[in-house]
Formats: sequence, C-alpha cells, structure tokens
Amino acid sequence: MEYVRAFIVGGTICLIGQVLMDTTKLTAARILVLFVTAGVVMAGLGIYEPIVEWGGAGATVPLTGFGYSLGKGAIEEVKKAGLLGAFTGGIKATAGGIAGAVTFGYIMAVLFNPKTKP
Repeated sequence: MEYVRAFIVGGTICLIGQVLMDTTKLTAARILVLFVTAGVVMAGLGIYEPIVEWGGAGATVPLTGFGYSLGKGAIEEVKKAGLLGAFTGGIKATAGGIAGAVTFGYIMAVLFNPKTKP
C-alpha cells in the first residue's frame, strides 16, 4: 500500500506540472522554481508534513520535496542557532542531494556527447 500512496502523491504532483505546462505559457524552468517555492512555503505553514507522512517518497522525491527539505532544514536550524540558521539550515539539510546531483550530472556530461536541438 505504501507504493500505491507514493504513486498517487508523486503522480498528482507530476499531473499538476503537466497541466501547468499544457495550459499556461510558463516555461519548465519557471514551473521548477514554482514547485520548489511551493514546497518551502508549504513546509513553513506545516501543510506538507502530513503529505510526506502519507505519501512517503512520492512527496519527497519531486521538486516540491526539495523545497520542503530546504524549508524544514531552515526551520530546524533557526530553533538551534537563531536567525543565522535561516541561511544555513536549508543548505545543511539538502547538501547530500545537491552534491549527488552535481556529481552525477558531471559524470553523465563526461560519458555522453550532448546534442543540440535543431
């Protein structure tokens, strides 16, 4: 059942992104920023935590999950270190994911020859 819940939540997030791409003039980059920002805002308001608890990886893997991790890390670090934690907490919470994305992106760029769009 855990997989079904993850599929429902992740699929719904992807559906929202596809609807935005098909019905608006928003570019993929703007939708990316919108999703990350929405994740941060929902983390700050406490809305995204129940979604994560119910949907598991379906909520934490998409871009809104990255925003949620940034927001949650900043909130937790503010409680420990004060105002400075607002600037450092998000980075600490997402450092592993960022490092992985950069590392694997570099490896793929070295292994494969990119082609330009016509």
